[in-house]
Amino acid sequence: MMDMDKYRDRQEAGKVLADALKSYENHKDTIVLGLARGGIPVAYEVAKGLNLPLDVYIVRKIGVPGHAELALGAIASGGTSVFNDDIIRELQITQDQIQPVITQELAELERREKVYRQGRPLLDLKDKTVILVDDGVATGATMLVAIKAIRHLFPRKLIVAVPVAQATLCQKMQTYVDEFVCPLCPENLYAVGAWYDDFSQTEDDEVRALLNEVNSNKGL
Repeated sequence: MMDMDKYRDRQEAGKVLADALKSYENHKDTIVLGLARGGIPVAYEVAKGLNLPLDVYIVRKIGVPGHAELALGAIASGGTSVFNDDIIRELQITQDQIQPVITQELAELERREKVYRQGRPLLDLKDKTVILVDDGVATGATMLVAIKAIRHLFPRKLIVAVPVAQATLCQKMQTYVDEFVCPLCPENLYAVGAWYDDFSQTEDDEVRALLNEVNSNKGL
């Protein structure tokens, strides 16, 4: 077990979440979705621990032109998008400035869909219980666009499970989903990676291998 101060790596974080979600073990019509890329190793452990199918969900941040680290919006699998109108207005960003960034991120989203799914369609989420997993929540922008997009696919119940998120965001997230599971809710997050001993980048090959491994056992 972890010491509740920090996770060794994403694998340990996923096992902790699986323990917290034990009531969904072998649960009929329940699907685990991992946000690519860092959420997949966590989601893999959840799906494996609960004997549930796993799929990947892709969200791409749309950064401010010239300041990519500042998000002005995000897009998700299926084409759903969310924009921060306050930032766009404050920085006086025009549609002509935004469009090249959207085009670039759409291309990367489509590339990842192709590489990770290898022709498999997104699992049908209608009337299912969906457990949406990431390796942590920093600003909440990526998770919120994912929630909005998944709601359009009509799940019966939407659960968000993350290893760590700032306390104020833990409270906020509970208002957007049916259930929010987060073992660590520090007052000051600083960065998601600060709560892991090993927070090395997850690569495409690892995402593909984990998806293939967990789903080959279920005939998906």
